[in-house]
Amino acid sequence: MNNGLQIKTFQQGKSYCLYDSHEINSFVPNMLDVSYWQKKNTITGSAQGRGTTWFVKHSGKPSKQEKHWVLRHYYRGGLIGKIISDSYWFTSQKNTRAAREFDLLTYMQKLALPAPKPIACRVTRHGLFYSADLLSSRIEHAQDLVALLSKTTLSDALWKKIGITIKRFHDNNIYHHDLNAHNILIDKDDNVFLIDFDRGEVRKNDQASWQQANMARLQRSFLKEFNKLPTFHWQDDNWRLLLEGYLSH
Repeated sequence: MNNGLQIKTFQQGKSYCLYDSHEINSFVPNMLDVSYWQKKNTITGSAQGRGTTWFVKHSGKPSKQEKHWVLRHYYRGGLIGKIISDSYWFTSQKNTRAAREFDLLTYMQKLALPAPKPIACRVTRHGLFYSADLLSSRIEHAQDLVALLSKTTLSDALWKKIGITIKRFHDNNIYHHDLNAHNILIDKDDNVFLIDFDRGEVRKNDQASWQQANMARLQRSFLKEFNKLPTFHWQDDNWRLLLEGYLSH
């Protein structure tokens, strides 16, 4: 099963790109620039994180229907990010941050996991370094858990569903490098999605160790938001329900 993905490569000058030709009829690398969408007046919003994530719309294949995508430029975190904000040491195309995340999203689509679809990525060489960008599908009518829990409580069934969804990824050996409450989305029908797979990978060794670390990281993120935000509807019993769902599958 390939879920309609038709991955092609495109090279122009110092740029190397991957894109899904099923989603993009006439690909140009500038689609990975925010200015491309600004000129078309098709930016629908943005979100702040390490950098700015842009939400854009596009009318293309297969039936000119409107598609909603997420455009993200890769930025470094930590102290080094203050010095070299968006440059990475180049070793090979396949090992760049963008290509690895694009390939992982492609793999997860083949497994029918609830994660964004890969649309396009671009790696641009700058001598021994590179910068990178990613286009992926936007999860429609969805909010992240932090935004949701800042406003309301979740049902017991939904807490369990979150745990069940995470276990689906773990059962398929999908390691999420930054599993936290911001990277779990719930849509209007209570479907659960995981997003932001930068530095994620397929890990078949030492599953118990990294899976436990993933869950511990998620628990810490709930505690962090609980202690930081004036209103955050989370308590220990919610974590118990999440784990109950996780361990039931």
